[in-house]
Order: sequence, then structure tokens, then C-alpha cells
Amino acid sequence: MKYRITFFLITFFISLTLIVQGQINVIKLERSKLPKGIHVQGEIGNAIRYTDKLGDNIVITTETGQFPSKKENEEDDKDAELFAYHFLSEADTIKQTWKVYDFIKACPFDIEANFVKNTFQVTDLNNDGIAEVWIMYKTACHSDVSSSDMKIIMYQGTQKFAMRGRNKVKISDTQFEGGEYTFDKLFTDGPVVFSDFAKKLWDKNIM
Repeated sequence: MKYRITFFLITFFISLTLIVQGQINVIKLERSKLPKGIHVQGEIGNAIRYTDKLGDNIVITTETGQFPSKKENEEDDKDAELFAYHFLSEADTIKQTWKVYDFIKACPFDIEANFVKNTFQVTDLNNDGIAEVWIMYKTACHSDVSSSDMKIIMYQGTQKFAMRGRNKVKISDTQFEGGEYTFDKLFTDGPVVFSDFAKKLWDKNIM
């Protein structure tokens, strides 16, 4: 009897945790299996599909890597870009509802425009049936050990939430640089569960 009660409590708390986290069922897509009408720039890092109250959703993230600068600058200057796309699929129609675009242009040094590994995810933290899509990335052009610009962008429907700052780097045995961030108004005024999740994601990837 005691074993059964213990097992029930463990099962209950596991179920409760899953409800609180509000995870959305996500299906990974291969590039060759993307629906017709979807066009993206760069190399695909993530391509997923999920269903929520808004309908049949597709999200894709891409990076270009570095390439010769398009601007008329020095020969060694480089550009790098990254993108995130959201599409809604309705019958035979594909509609793009939002797009994230960021970049570094004309960089003569080490260039960075990359999504942070293992941070892309889809949640329903406030359990309203509308998914939140989370992306996190860094951009930089530097020739020394210094911090990079870092951002967390979250979309719920067409609402964009942003957290902007810099990652943290060790510049000497006792000194660090960066780590600060700011929330935009939507994060500040929105559900606490959103900003709490963003802070945890930031702290986990700050170095």
C-alpha cells in the first residue's frame, strides 16, 4: 500500500511538472520535406512543426556563416547573417507571419552571428494554448577577448518579446566582462513566467 502511494505521488508530481512547463508537441522537419511555398536564406539549423490555437505552425532558423562583405570596403571584410522564420499553414496556403533578421557587416576581425546551441525551443508557459517560440543568439566583430552582443527573442503569436545584453567572458584571472541585460516593455509588463524563463535561459548560457 505504501509503495502504491509513493508511486502515485511521484507520477503526480511528474505530470504536474509537465503541465507547468507547458511543452508543445514539436515535430522536426527535414529540408527536403518542407512544404512548397517556403523560401529561406542561409543554412537551416532548426526546422520544426507544431499545432496550437493559431493553427499549423512551422518555424525555421538559419545562418549564413561568414562571407565576403557586400559593401565596398577592405578586401578582408566579412558579413554574417542569421534568420528565424514563422509560417502558418492553412489548407494549400503558406503565410509568413514573422521574421527575425540580424547581422554583422563589414567586419575585418573575428565575426560571429550564431544561434546559441540547444536554446531553440517551443513552450506554452502560461497554458493559454498559444505557443511561445524562443531563440537565442550572439553577434560580434572583435579582435580580442571581449563579450558579444546576446539576445533572447520570444514570439507568442505575432507579439515579439526581447531581452538584450552581452554574454560574460573572463578577461583575466580575477576579472570578467559583460553579463548585463535589459528587458523590453512586453517582457517587463507581461506574465512573470515569461521573464523568469528568459532569466534562467540567459543565466544558463551567459558564459
